Amino acid sequence: GDWVSAGHSVLVTGPTGAGKSWLACALAQYACRRGYSAIYQRVPRLQEELRIRHGSGAFGKWLLQLAKTDVLVLDDWGMGAIDSMTRSDLLEIIDDRAGNKATIITSQLPVEHWHAWIGDATIADAILDRVMQRNHRFTLTGDSLRAQRPKTAKKERNIDPS
Repeated sequence: GDWVSAGHSVLVTGPTGAGKSWLACALAQYACRRGYSAIYQRVPRLQEELRIRHGSGAFGKWLLQLAKTDVLVLDDWGMGAIDSMTRSDLLEIIDDRAGNKATIITSQLPVEHWHAWIGDATIADAILDRVMQRNHRFTLTGDSLRAQRPKTAKKERNIDPS
């Protein structure tokens, strides 16, 4: 449980439906129950969120809020292409937290492919250097848990047309 106070990264990778987001949220909830703060952010939506915050002038304030938050969950890392501004902003977010605040990242991409996804060698080196310093890695395997949910049987109704 000291991963939060120590500012460690938690990296959760695995196939679709393996439980990455569930595990990340469970860890964040665990931290909240112990008095820590947490923010959840899906990376595919982050690009638009960043554009809005830059346009409104609220980016700096939001960056400070993220830097003070004890646990940041970045879900679905590597799901889509990112532009150069988002790469730079991700570096700012990660840099502000490195070694001080915990960050949970979930991804279908194995960590070895993150460098290519980030797309800029210099920024990728900087982000990965910060994330990989003190981390806990979980690689989930198996079939999708979504497919294993029991389906509720639909009740048939006999409707009298009269």
